[in-house]
Amino acid sequence: MFVRHLALKDFRSWPSLDLELSPGVTVFTGSNGFGKTNIVESVYYLANLSSHRVSRDAPLVREGAAAAQLAATVVSGTRELTVRMTVKPHAANLAQLNRTRLRNPREILGGVRCVLFSPEDLSLVTGEPEGRRRLVDSVIAQETPLFSATKAEYDRVLRQRNALLKQGSPDFGLLDVWDGQLAHLGASLVSSRAALVARLQPLVQSAYLEIAPHSRPPAISYLTRDQGESTEETEALLLTSLAAIRPREIEAGRTLIGPHRDDLQLMLGNSPAKGFASHGETWSFAIALKIAVFRFMAASGRIPVLILDDVFAELDNPRRQAVTSMIDRAEQVLITTAVPTDIPADLDHTLHTVLLENGTSRLDVEEATPDAE
Repeated sequence: MFVRHLALKDFRSWPSLDLELSPGVTVFTGSNGFGKTNIVESVYYLANLSSHRVSRDAPLVREGAAAAQLAATVVSGTRELTVRMTVKPHAANLAQLNRTRLRNPREILGGVRCVLFSPEDLSLVTGEPEGRRRLVDSVIAQETPLFSATKAEYDRVLRQRNALLKQGSPDFGLLDVWDGQLAHLGASLVSSRAALVARLQPLVQSAYLEIAPHSRPPAISYLTRDQGESTEETEALLLTSLAAIRPREIEAGRTLIGPHRDDLQLMLGNSPAKGFASHGETWSFAIALKIAVFRFMAASGRIPVLILDDVFAELDNPRRQAVTSMIDRAEQVLITTAVPTDIPADLDHTLHTVLLENGTSRLDVEEATPDAE
């Protein structure tokens, strides 16, 4: 899969961008703050309906504009499609697939597939569970778009249930209804997440040992309070736990259990990576996670676009080689860097220089290939 054409209007610092792309490696270079990451962020947004940098859509719309428009024409095998999004900071977003306007933006999921790696991914190891859940959910949603609808409905039910709990003396009949829906949807999320993590585990282990063969062995597992042998059993367990914890939840005014509190556990040997891994081990684990995700998604035959956002300056040689192994398998790679010499010298690539004038980003384009020697 590769993005053949990318068009932006009023997205971040770009009043407009019309860019033809091709398979292979494309590098965007420029000073920090000039807008190069905004380009790859737009591709990530079309693949995930969210940014890897902010939790809300409002910052994506250029100051003074009513909405941002994003469009990518994607080639996958012999098939070509165009995905369009209109991002509105204070209204519902609009989506279009080719010439068909969609009822829900989630219907474009799967049209663009990508794996992004950035220095912020260190937080997958050192940060809070929310970031690790987001990683797992984004992979599932790109593979199985219906998962996103289930997750959105779970979040809606969770908000409604929390609002009821905050009343202090809730309508117990209504609370029973929300309990049933939360358990049903939550069991589906748990099953999907646990299945993905089980498939990623051997891929993470092999990727990590390629990077750091003499390190402690890594392992990942899905941590959840209630999980049965089947989705139906998990639903029953969740429903029982919700009934048992109800007095505490009424006192707290919020839902205390469920997949919104689950985690992806990362282990090195017998110790959790968070808090016990060295800086080098943390980098290795973060890279191994993204390599595992890339290999998992590529195994379907629809190899995702690989995005490397300003990572090479942070990596030593063994970790650079690990990242390069992903580049060798990808049909298209989009790289950002502030310093072009940070890019491996033997990497054939097209270079785009991002300039910033009066707060507006624009591109200069030149071809760059390594020396024959």
